[in-house]
Amino acid sequence: MTLQQNNINKVAILGGGSAGWMTAAALSKVFNKENVAITLIESESVGTVSVGEATIPQISLFNSLLGIDENEFVKFTSGTFKLGIEFANWKQKGHAYMHPFGTYGRNMDAIQFHHYWLKMYLQDKAPDLSSYSLLCNAAYKGKFGRSQPIKNSPLSNIAYAFHFDATKYAEYLRRYAEQRGVTRIEGKVKDVFTRSSNGFIDSLLLEDGQRVEADLFIDCSGFKGLLIEETLKTGFEDWSEWLPCDRAVAMQCKPKDEVKPYTKSTAQDAGWTWRIPLQHRIGNGYVYPSKYVSDEEALATLTAQMEDEPITKPNFLRWQTGRRKKMWNKNVIAIGLSAGFIEPLESTGLHLIQTAISRLMGFFPHQGFNQIDIDHFNDQSKLEMEQIRDFIILHYKLTERDDTPFWEYCKNMDVPKSLQDKMALYKSNGRIFRYENELFDETSWLAVMHGQGLRPDGYHPIVDNLPEEEVSRRLAHIQSVIDKSVDTLGSQDEFIQKYCAATM
Repeated sequence: MTLQQNNINKVAILGGGSAGWMTAAALSKVFNKENVAITLIESESVGTVSVGEATIPQISLFNSLLGIDENEFVKFTSGTFKLGIEFANWKQKGHAYMHPFGTYGRNMDAIQFHHYWLKMYLQDKAPDLSSYSLLCNAAYKGKFGRSQPIKNSPLSNIAYAFHFDATKYAEYLRRYAEQRGVTRIEGKVKDVFTRSSNGFIDSLLLEDGQRVEADLFIDCSGFKGLLIEETLKTGFEDWSEWLPCDRAVAMQCKPKDEVKPYTKSTAQDAGWTWRIPLQHRIGNGYVYPSKYVSDEEALATLTAQMEDEPITKPNFLRWQTGRRKKMWNKNVIAIGLSAGFIEPLESTGLHLIQTAISRLMGFFPHQGFNQIDIDHFNDQSKLEMEQIRDFIILHYKLTERDDTPFWEYCKNMDVPKSLQDKMALYKSNGRIFRYENELFDETSWLAVMHGQGLRPDGYHPIVDNLPEEEVSRRLAHIQSVIDKSVDTLGSQDEFIQKYCAATM
């Protein structure tokens, strides 16, 4: 049998929501429906999480792959733009900082900008890091614009993401996928049949008697992992010792204050609340640890910090932080919540779906299912989640707060060695390196480590090759250019009204 005759002919996706429909849309874009039949099974009676309303810039790559018009997408999903995340009360009560997309300043003589800034900042001769970020300044002033073809200008590379209605995004992708031949079946799985020869899944029996056969199954069934866990017993690695928040409650309200282009995360006595602004409403939520906070207390805390009366009932969520021991097991690949979960502090949920789809494309199997492909897929998935895990833990570990039992625990907990090494490297000489193409780059690690109060003992020695007066002059020039660039931008509201206002 030739490889062409041994190709995957049928793919079944169990579950809709963002994970299911992002997967279906991507597969329908790449594969000809005559060659690969794609079926998605979902039930309207089974709710989706649908609170993944904040994203990171990589979502634009996914939309671009599908050929989606950005203005149309923002309009359909009632979206707004996101230049970063503000973290309030994380370092200490009353303190706030911004983790922006994009970069700080400009590298000099092949040395990262922040080393030059550190030399001056540690002597109280330079303002805070945020002064050298176009996006920090634009976000706080409510301004937005897309990149402009201006050479050597910070306006030439404006990184941004979106806030949007996750339910509408799934609806948008469903239309896209169905237009390209994806078959949607309404129904619930009653039973799963496996092959006696190798334990692979053979078919799914639905409650109405339909039987869905496939060569490859994509498990997007959410936290329970109906195929990857309940059927194949893959196993789970628990990370709750480092990330003890295991609950969330979400509600929506009307916007009362100005809608600015950033997400806000506010640390509470235990856990944190989010504020995600859309065109027509504000998404609010409280991520909390059940060990320290009851559901009733969480709802009261969330309601008290909302800027207006809620327009939806509270949506309570429960999870176990961690990952499946294998995201790909036999002929099942878990994507989304079925693969694992890391709390949405840095808006990585949709990104993990996106990278899993990309990885699936890179290792797309034939019916032989080579184990070497499966092993590499799992190794890369494991590394990616562990790197994101470390970055999220960083926010909790690097705190000066010890005013509650929760923050005292976080401040004093032991963390993975991989994170210890990152922190120690920065503490010694301000060095930050990106490993194995990890998601969060040097700018992100710098933003959070500095924002949470970690101060290096020194900086890169090559910086001393420049006279201090020259370093000071260059920093002042960069700050001036950024200030002038921000002044040229219009407001986010003006931009949305001109290009992508939703029809209410």
